[in-house]
Amino acid sequence: MQKKPVTLWFHFFDVLLNIVIIVAVVAGIRTFLVSPFQVEGNSMIDTLENRQYIIINKLSYFLHAPERGDIVVFRPPNTDHSKFYVKRIIGLPGDEIIIRDGDVFVQSEGSGKELRLNETYLNERNTDHTYVGAAGSGEEKRYAVPEDHFFLLGDNRLGSLDSRSFRNAENEPTPFVPQNDIKGRVWFVALPFSKAHAMEAPAYGF
Repeated sequence: MQKKPVTLWFHFFDVLLNIVIIVAVVAGIRTFLVSPFQVEGNSMIDTLENRQYIIINKLSYFLHAPERGDIVVFRPPNTDHSKFYVKRIIGLPGDEIIIRDGDVFVQSEGSGKELRLNETYLNERNTDHTYVGAAGSGEEKRYAVPEDHFFLLGDNRLGSLDSRSFRNAENEPTPFVPQNDIKGRVWFVALPFSKAHAMEAPAYGF
């Protein structure tokens, strides 16, 4: 039996089908598994640097809730909700976060005890220099983190727009980030190759 000759249209639709499948697979991976992201600015130095390329893990937060110490990519709860930010999760739902005399304290839900956060990832300039108002004011501020929300800070505490300064269109403080606006956990630094490494969770000791 003679084979039917393959037409140009068959080749066209075969190529088109393969393109559609590839696009669908890539879109699925970027939506549900991993996605690249470029850091803009210096709010996370020395942990992350301006213009570094990072890979974020989206799947992990389908399996479990974000954890304290995770570095995440999210949409901020301020007037510029279209942008993505990258910061570190400090407060979990039910926590009370206390900023006092340059340090960060955490009172976990039901614990009744304040514990100073041991932030070994902060550089010398930012260690013991977490403030709310003007740098060095020592003003005490407490943040009670509501259900399904998180409190985030940049590692560059003296130069980060984060939960201490987020505000809505009415200029009211909006310090907490809804879980639905957290898009993924920073998995590793991809570029430049000379600084490529996986991100490790900090050990807070509690």
